[in-house]
Amino acid sequence: MYLQHFGLSQLPFTLTPNTSFFFGLAPHVEALQVLQTALETGEGFIKVTGEVGTGKTLVCRKLLNDLPAQYHCAYLPNPYLNPKELRWAVAAELGLSLPNKVDQQQLTRLIHERLLALNHQGFHVVLVLDEAQSLPDESIEALRLFTNLETENRKLLQVVLFGQPELDQRLAQPKFRQLRQRITFSYGLRPLTWDEIHAYIRYRLAIAGYQGPELFAAADIKRIARAARGIPRLVNILAHKSLLLCYGQGEKKVLTRHCLAAITDTEDINLQHKVSVSRLNILLVVLLAAVVLVIGLNSDSCCGEWVTQISEIK
Repeated sequence: MYLQHFGLSQLPFTLTPNTSFFFGLAPHVEALQVLQTALETGEGFIKVTGEVGTGKTLVCRKLLNDLPAQYHCAYLPNPYLNPKELRWAVAAELGLSLPNKVDQQQLTRLIHERLLALNHQGFHVVLVLDEAQSLPDESIEALRLFTNLETENRKLLQVVLFGQPELDQRLAQPKFRQLRQRITFSYGLRPLTWDEIHAYIRYRLAIAGYQGPELFAAADIKRIARAARGIPRLVNILAHKSLLLCYGQGEKKVLTRHCLAAITDTEDINLQHKVSVSRLNILLVVLLAAVVLVIGLNSDSCCGEWVTQISEIK
């Protein structure tokens, strides 16, 4: 790999949400502030949504790492569970070890008792679900019923939902109106701006151990930012591929051709790139045809030569 070539101690643009690379970009910091404020109030549901790759899981892990000692957290990274499976998963996260013969009514009662015990010990219990857009409808209703468990002062369980925009679309259905009214705080993660991406790339390189001159020119970072549509995961992919190409050609600085090759090679971007190139080719053909008409070429052989050249443009 290119670590030694660039003097790096670790890969700077991996796709694994690593909190040691957490930069504190505005949308991520704002999301954490909303979450922390909401948890302090002790009320209902909290929701964070964002497009794929905008950093939801990173924010989720940062939240889990930074929760004060008085919080007891139950974390479900894959909530594609029916109500029965969801109850068992919550029970396990709360530290309950139960025989399989326990029925659902008993299980719910035992979860309630465990929540009361944790509350008496001074703990605030938080259930965090990542990829919440995958929750079956019946499980969403089971979650709402969990939040009915409360003391006179506060809920025994708060629920934090991280999900893609499809979660908002599902919760907009009339059958979920009761749950919607319990979402006291919500936040939508936005894509990063060019300035944020510029700082983001520099920061990750520094954390990875890079100490030399700028590896990416400002113009190339703008290309990456536009191609990635401000999505951090795509920025990571493009920056990683650019470094690989740079290393493969023995260069010490990423060049424009490396960034363009990385953009062309990336699936979620390649389609848009091809569309833009296709439109450019069509425009070029139209312009050449207009030139032919304006010049007024009358020779059949000459026109034939121009038509041949135009048809060869791809």
